[in-house]
Amino acid sequence: MKYSIAVIKGDGIGPEITEAAIEVLNAVGLKFGHEFAYSYPLMGGAAIDATGVPLPDETVSICKAADAVLLGAVGGPKWDALPGDKRPEKGLLGIRSALGLYANLRPALLYPELSAASPLRTDISSAGIDLIVVRELIGGIYFGDRGSRQGRYGEEAFDTESYSAFEVERIAKVAFDLARKRRGKVTSVDKANVLDSSRLWRATVASVAKQYPDITLENMFVDNCAMQLVKNPAQFDVLLTSNMFGDILSDEAAMITGSIGLLPSSSVGEKYALYEPIHGSAPDIAGTDTADPIATILSASMLLSMSLHLSEEAAAVDNAIKKVLSEGWRTPDICGEGCKKVGCRLMGKLIAERL
Repeated sequence: MKYSIAVIKGDGIGPEITEAAIEVLNAVGLKFGHEFAYSYPLMGGAAIDATGVPLPDETVSICKAADAVLLGAVGGPKWDALPGDKRPEKGLLGIRSALGLYANLRPALLYPELSAASPLRTDISSAGIDLIVVRELIGGIYFGDRGSRQGRYGEEAFDTESYSAFEVERIAKVAFDLARKRRGKVTSVDKANVLDSSRLWRATVASVAKQYPDITLENMFVDNCAMQLVKNPAQFDVLLTSNMFGDILSDEAAMITGSIGLLPSSSVGEKYALYEPIHGSAPDIAGTDTADPIATILSASMLLSMSLHLSEEAAAVDNAIKKVLSEGWRTPDICGEGCKKVGCRLMGKLIAERL
């Protein structure tokens, strides 16, 4: 079979980690008899440098024409002085909106081989971490009304958190459907003791839960959830939450599994999907061949499974990663005493070879 994949390399370490993922995808193609055709649209800082805007119209068209989109990372200090609507991150928000990617799925799994890399006490990490954050992606404070004005203390700025019942219902169904394939529990995270938007969120999720009598629903305030993630992460199965809360909690979930360089994500809508690591562009290590490509390779695995419906191929990638880790190979972010330290390129090559 032949498939088209739009690869947005992005900025910083983006080109390095996407190249490693492409090497693994090519190995999948050789093993299973598939052909992957890649296109390379621009977004973020690279697009600003080339076209003057963070998300060219051509990029949106290319992504819509592809079977799936793989993204590295965008942003960096080079563009920090630009106005907010011209910065690289605006391209990321724009592509999510243009493709209607309302659900962001961020699994967090602690590999037994990397248990020593977790910052948690052994008695906590030994219980295991296997959860997935379901983050609403194109609503909430990141997409609400914003601006500047004169307030009681002078100049002030504001950003508005706003959710409709429709948006909450749509993302809640994604979470409950996922829970049916996992361990049957949804933890809905909000701040309903303070925020009107969270009170609507909680009421709407409760209404959706009635359609899933086989799923256990619990509600948790976001501050308590942040604490529980380090106190007892094994209690969680599916975490359902808003755009901003999900952005924060998923990074916390990443670190308790050992490294933010290990966790993938998928952003899906009714028609399109985009896959990316949850970490940023890490400009401080760009070009040093020290970035961890595993999160991007796992994102490519999710792409195989979810968009191309190649579950056997995705499982082969996941197993190849586990084999490399079991052999002791590590990039610097997860390399402890006695490990076999490798760079980004070699880690990608090792995983491709294990296929």
